[in-house]
Amino acid sequence: MATIRFDDDDVALQRRMNDLVDWGLMLAVFGVLAVGLISIYSATYPSFISGVSGPSSTFVKQVLYASIGLVGALVAFFLPERWMRDAAWPMYGLSMALLVAVLIPGIGKVVNGQQCWIDIGGFSFQPSELAKLTTLMALARFASEKGTDVLTIRDGGVALGILFLPMALIMLQPDTGSATVFMAMGMGIFLWLGGSLFALYVVIAGAVVGAAALYAALFDGMIWFGIAAAAMAIGAFAFRRNVIVTALSVVLVVGAGLMVRPVFDKLPIHQQNRLVTLFEPERNPRGEGYHVIQSMLAVGSGGVTGKGFRKGTQTQLRYIPEQWTDFIFCVPTEEFGFVGGVMVIALLASIMLRAANIAVSVRTRFASVIAFGFGSVMLYHTLVNIGMAIGLFPVMGIPLPFLSAGGTALIVNLTIVGMLMNFYKTRRRRAASTS
Repeated sequence: MATIRFDDDDVALQRRMNDLVDWGLMLAVFGVLAVGLISIYSATYPSFISGVSGPSSTFVKQVLYASIGLVGALVAFFLPERWMRDAAWPMYGLSMALLVAVLIPGIGKVVNGQQCWIDIGGFSFQPSELAKLTTLMALARFASEKGTDVLTIRDGGVALGILFLPMALIMLQPDTGSATVFMAMGMGIFLWLGGSLFALYVVIAGAVVGAAALYAALFDGMIWFGIAAAAMAIGAFAFRRNVIVTALSVVLVVGAGLMVRPVFDKLPIHQQNRLVTLFEPERNPRGEGYHVIQSMLAVGSGGVTGKGFRKGTQTQLRYIPEQWTDFIFCVPTEEFGFVGGVMVIALLASIMLRAANIAVSVRTRFASVIAFGFGSVMLYHTLVNIGMAIGLFPVMGIPLPFLSAGGTALIVNLTIVGMLMNFYKTRRRRAASTS
């Protein structure tokens, strides 16, 4: 009697599934999404402040947003890439129209002095988050057009225009933090498309020297400005580029540093206070420095393994205002300690690495730019948000991806993940068709 063996079929099925699904990306996203929901549940649990038990409306809404986002990811997973390319410009135009609409009184909702939201049926919608996706798609579409080279002056100027239009509209809200995300997106894409590493170094050097110049101006520490400028100059010459170009770059960086104080003096008082708080939050412990001080206490008090779920003092007693949004990182670090913080960082890093891996493996520039651009945005969000929580960056209102409460950002991020899974699924098919 013949014996039926399923071993070969099982192996073949497993290989097909591995070719279709990026399990590493999927598990990392579900993992960080679970941590985010657990953290929001704990941070908004109302029993300590009202005597009422059960999940808060913020948590319930976040679950709903996650469900909508997963549906969006599923749709993006099955959507043909050609349709995404065709939709890039119309979606970009729609998002720009929404960025204009949110500035119109009566349409845009003002919260904490920022007109960033549109209310739809009791839910708030943030056009700037949608603009991150559509701008990324528009840049990918433009960069993938035949004969386009964004490293040339002509095409590079067009790409900058695509990038700066949403930045300018978002600055009018005003939402400086969200506007800076587009700069990170642009730098990542520029580098990925073959841009000069030296040019990127000059930009970063300018930021470092600018920070040192600001510290020197505020706290009479000119020696730190001198050390930073000298170190950045040595680094620039280490690239061994044209001497004249390198020297001009150094002059540009140092000149930008010297302009920091005049620019600082023209900023609104609340923005000045945020920058002062960056260096010494203790100077204003009841004002701009309050968030940072309480956040640092929460992160540090967790120790190695934390105080336990819903047992964090800073979290449960609401010492950190709206900790379920920009300061969500405090919750897992206080309740689960250093282990919880490392786990969050590891999960987010895994998503970035999988995005970079997909950017390398796909065969179309459109997909590659979206994957790497998303990874760049994720990296910037993660560095700045966690930096805010531990006092390394000023408070800028930038959420932690997949963790911070906020519907538009979560839905957009999950939809982009679906797009990346789609690109991963079709990468071998394109390889076969081009061979």
